Amino acid sequence: MKNINIVAGGPFSSLPVLRLDSNEIWIAVDRGLEHLLRYDIEPDYVLGDFDSVSPKLMNKIRQQRFKQFPAQKDETDLELAISYALKEKPDIINVFGATGGRLDHGLVNLQLLLRSIDRSTTVFMIDNKNKITLKKPGMYSINKSEYKYVSFLSFFEKIEGLTLQGFKYPLTLATLECGSSLCISNELILDIGTYSFSSGILIVVESCD
Repeated sequence: MKNINIVAGGPFSSLPVLRLDSNEIWIAVDRGLEHLLRYDIEPDYVLGDFDSVSPKLMNKIRQQRFKQFPAQKDETDLELAISYALKEKPDIINVFGATGGRLDHGLVNLQLLLRSIDRSTTVFMIDNKNKITLKKPGMYSINKSEYKYVSFLSFFEKIEGLTLQGFKYPLTLATLECGSSLCISNELILDIGTYSFSSGILIVVESCD
């Protein structure tokens, strides 16, 4: 399995503990380099405009394989990094440091998950309490983990044909309207649960307190 981890420059306090895995590629996005270095992880690539990076860190960056973008551009550094990572066709992209700061950045970062919706790559956005992904219609499995709660939300107008099995609150061919709290804070009662739906784009949020 080929995984790519992207670390953006969101608040350090919102990050989970990052651990080096030799089988994974690490990409630091701008100030995300600081976060990686605090965990003694040397990134494989460094991307960004580096408008928030100190001269000392710039010297560190120049020792890495890095790509610098202009500060004035149409895309955010994270959008460019996700596009860069998707070209490598990994199985999974984990994005850290994309939540917990500015609300506008957090919202647009969630929308960036749409970039992988029609690809074989699954993109997760992960912080110290949540793991988020988007799914198109189909059937999926989910394993019980350290995340106690699993919530489902509609990304657009509604989700149709939503069926949940192996959950504390099961559903069969339900409709989930955008803005509905019907599927907030569900819990797995089996080691592996399944969910399926026939139309819409589903936001899947695994969370812990």
